Amino acid sequence: MKHGSLPPRQGLYDPANEHDACGVGFVANVKGRKSHEIVRQGLQILENLTHRGAVAADGKSGDGCGIMLQFPEPFLRDVAEDCGIKLSERFASGLVFFSPDEVLIQRGQKILTRHLRRSALNVVGWREVPTNAEVVGEQAAASMPVIYQVFVNAPAGWRPHDIERQLFAARRFAFEDQRKLNDADPLYYVVTLSCLNMVYKGLVQAEHLADFYPDLRDERMSSAIGICHQRFSTNTLPR
Repeated sequence: MKHGSLPPRQGLYDPANEHDACGVGFVANVKGRKSHEIVRQGLQILENLTHRGAVAADGKSGDGCGIMLQFPEPFLRDVAEDCGIKLSERFASGLVFFSPDEVLIQRGQKILTRHLRRSALNVVGWREVPTNAEVVGEQAAASMPVIYQVFVNAPAGWRPHDIERQLFAARRFAFEDQRKLNDADPLYYVVTLSCLNMVYKGLVQAEHLADFYPDLRDERMSSAIGICHQRFSTNTLPR
């Protein structure tokens, strides 16, 4: 980080002390074999990074943490079937945050669906993601979204990176549409939308991410890689 882009030294503030201090970790099976064990090891790394994050005065609200896994296709096909959602050979999925207001949820889903359809992608269903609010602190709970999982079928013959480009464009257009609304959903956020990976994140302590998202404890959730992140923002100048 260049000091020239920061405020000048004044009082107790010194731009020389500005630095990133987030904790990150990575685990992988070198042969590319997917398993739930890699997911568990990734979560263990995240728990070991607890000291790199901050905790609010309520003792529970974290500074933000998450884990990225490879696209867990068998798990996603199973939960989609449980919800009566029919998936094609090529599909994508993602997690989306909404404010806990049914009107805002339906409108947000409609906007994202419209832009995905314009990209030749078909939304075939939504699943409310199971969460455990007991591990969420009072401060985080005040802005806690409802979390939905979207399932998107892609045309036959499309390559993964073709799908990724269209997904990226659709989510950006949907975000811009949200911003233009006078009563835009303040919590609307596409956490992940991909056919290659899946991300789970939240304002909980690192050790409780899998407690908050029971999906991560499911033995069907498998990956050959796990990339985790424990955010620490309290040592940087707010922007």
